[in-house]
Amino acid sequence: MQKRVFQLLVDNNAGVLSRISGLFSRRGYNIESITAGVTADSRFTRITIVTSGDEDILDQIEKQVAKLVDVRDIRELKPEKSVYRELCLIKVKSTPEKRQGVIGVADIFRAKIIDVNVDSLIVELTGNQSKIEAFIGLLQDYEILEIARTGIAGLGRGTDELVNLE
Repeated sequence: MQKRVFQLLVDNNAGVLSRISGLFSRRGYNIESITAGVTADSRFTRITIVTSGDEDILDQIEKQVAKLVDVRDIRELKPEKSVYRELCLIKVKSTPEKRQGVIGVADIFRAKIIDVNVDSLIVELTGNQSKIEAFIGLLQDYEILEIARTGIAGLGRGTDELVNLE
């Protein structure tokens, strides 16, 4: 099984995300993460999809998604030519005695403490998936109460492969 990150530029129309996810569902393809947001041009939305499968399935996914009416462009974001980031919020049980330990781990990863409560902290971390997984692994010594992750957002490096949809 391989993992691929696809970037789609689609018309900013109601239901487009539903049609894309419906295609994956009907064909039995897995979406590991999906993020969407309007681009600098409000007529278009950028969608980043992380999916996995063998080479043939991944090629088929790319071809079938490209055929959807609202899809203007689809391309693979290759790791060596792209930047990926994910946002993670983690609520950790934190007694006053253990609070400094959580803060110390957060400092090592350049994470931010965004909420402090009597018995918990919320930590915000942005980075690639391996950084977030490593951070979560180090927090296993503490009681993790909740985790919210955005999924990957990505862009290709440089200006060589910009898409002009005019």
